[in-house]
Amino acid sequence: MPSLQMVDLIGQHAKIRTELDEAIKGVIDNASFIKGEDVKLFESELSQYLGVKNVIGCANGTDALQAALMALNLPSDSEILVPDFTFIATAEVIALLGLTPVFIDVDKETFNISIEGIKKAITPKTKCIFPVHMFGQPCDMESIMNIAREHNLYVIEDTAQGLGSDVKFSDGSVKKCGTIGDIGTTSFFPSKNLSCMGDGGAIFTNNDELALKIAKICNHGMGKQYTYEAVGMNSRLDTIQAAVLRVKLRHLDEYNAARNQVASSYSGALNSISQLSIPETSAFANHIFHQYTLIVKDNSRDDLQNYLIEHNIPTKVYYPIPFHAHAPYNNYPHNLADLQNSIWLSDHVLSLPMHTELSEDDIKFITNHIINFYRN
Repeated sequence: MPSLQMVDLIGQHAKIRTELDEAIKGVIDNASFIKGEDVKLFESELSQYLGVKNVIGCANGTDALQAALMALNLPSDSEILVPDFTFIATAEVIALLGLTPVFIDVDKETFNISIEGIKKAITPKTKCIFPVHMFGQPCDMESIMNIAREHNLYVIEDTAQGLGSDVKFSDGSVKKCGTIGDIGTTSFFPSKNLSCMGDGGAIFTNNDELALKIAKICNHGMGKQYTYEAVGMNSRLDTIQAAVLRVKLRHLDEYNAARNQVASSYSGALNSISQLSIPETSAFANHIFHQYTLIVKDNSRDDLQNYLIEHNIPTKVYYPIPFHAHAPYNNYPHNLADLQNSIWLSDHVLSLPMHTELSEDDIKFITNHIINFYRN
């Protein structure tokens, strides 16, 4: 049995090595490392793939969130609703900008922000909702957008784990995650479904005015050269990363389909274990399995994880501590009684290896060990 990895980029890159080498060589040959032609082409190609008018590349997914929020120019006392159970970047950028993150519980089955929690938390200071498409499972965007319209709120979608997934609405229309709210953001961190060879990110919107603001913000607030129209940041998607992303974007649907096949095999093997809950899939959306995350319903999560590590099977806990419990954030508004799912999930989730190169033998090896753990 070869060494198992949580993410196998070496195997993925081997299959497209010629395409990658040619793309990178092209950038090196013309030495257009900043704002080169591949950046413009990638933005255009991603725009076409998503069906969104504007895509702006940037340096990473956290910058994407920050630039999106800066473009809204919200009052300093604004409250932003954010799930309590996700990666820290969403709360981090809110706090960095001097705004107030308000932590909302998540659904226990889908891991996504609670619709009822959103409704309960809205105050006159609430200005924006940050839905995060957790582990590749789209949020209930139809409900979120209805709430946003009712209360005149902005919606910034964090699509770092959900790029390429679709949401079907009750009228039969289908939209890509990240194109539904006012602004969508993503990360191209190497572990993502669409990844580059370093850091990278992007922001997307159908609002031309917001797109222009975001583009300026990401380039020091500059309009015309050396004419600064806003306080900005230095956040660019470099050309080599854009060239890599152009190659991988052509394979994204194939990669997401491979992840679904892995998830199907995992679920088929583990569905009968009473101590485990396999990932839920919503009827209104397609899951793209950025992670395959089990819920260990009893108190055996840590013992199971240690057992798998002993048998050379890597696992991760995404995420071991909810936002409200981290020292820099525990003074922001939250009510522990309203965050019980986030607290419970942090003690009960376990993610298995998930990537495009997992074979059926790999999956069988992993699932057999999980089955054996519970038999013993």
